[in-house]
Amino acid sequence: MFNNQLKKEAIKKLENTVNTYDVTVTTVQKKAEALFCLRQKSGDIVIQPVEDYINQLTNSPKEFEKSFAEYKAEFKIFNDLIDKFNAEAVNTDFKAGGAAVAGVAAGAGTVALMPAAAMAIATTFGTASTGTAIATLSGAAATNAALAWLGGGALAVGGSGMAGGSALLALAGPIGIGIGAIGIIGGGLFASSKNKDIAQKANNKRKEIENANATLNASKLEISELTTLTKKHENGVLMLLKELKNTAPNNYSAFREDEKLKLGALINHINSLSALINKNVA
Repeated sequence: MFNNQLKKEAIKKLENTVNTYDVTVTTVQKKAEALFCLRQKSGDIVIQPVEDYINQLTNSPKEFEKSFAEYKAEFKIFNDLIDKFNAEAVNTDFKAGGAAVAGVAAGAGTVALMPAAAMAIATTFGTASTGTAIATLSGAAATNAALAWLGGGALAVGGSGMAGGSALLALAGPIGIGIGAIGIIGGGLFASSKNKDIAQKANNKRKEIENANATLNASKLEISELTTLTKKHENGVLMLLKELKNTAPNNYSAFREDEKLKLGALINHINSLSALINKNVA
């Protein structure tokens, strides 16, 4: 048939691109979950030991107390967001895809996501499709923002979908989480089209997915960097805290110069953790 080979080649390239995209989505999702767990653990293992040290250290510098208070405040924002999200999760069906994505790729299946996985995406990308920081949202608004990223909900409520241009929406479209090549090819995209038209549509869709994949790959690197930095500063806090507890006096006024430098380094690590705990991927 005329242009049949052209069609086959275009569809094969699209299938390969979709498969690559699906792998990237899964990788980004796992990295976001790992970062989410690290952030939770970081607060749990850092806050209490530092607070205990401040309480037993007399004449502690105001900068130390101020930096720690700021870190606690940032961690509270993180925890408050989790609490808000979990409060809404009871009555929410966490599915990627749903009606919005089905409208983009008819007949495609959906992938169930646990609230923890959705929360990981929400806290990693952190900005709703409207540009509103999720930390400023509450209740259903926070949940809906996260669901928009995960299931094309932004499209369902009249949002811009991939036109929003952000990586978090790349997770939901152009094809949706967990939607494979069959979902696109068998979903009506090529229905009633001639071979040349099918090839053109397949090439256009492939380019769209390649762009989304490039965005997600950039996000993957950024998430990895955030994870590495968080671990580095968390380890720095714990190491310096242990050294100060073992060797330094309980009165800051009696600190030697090297001990003051260690406390200064500890403050720097805490300041860095403050900046990282709610830092979002662009």
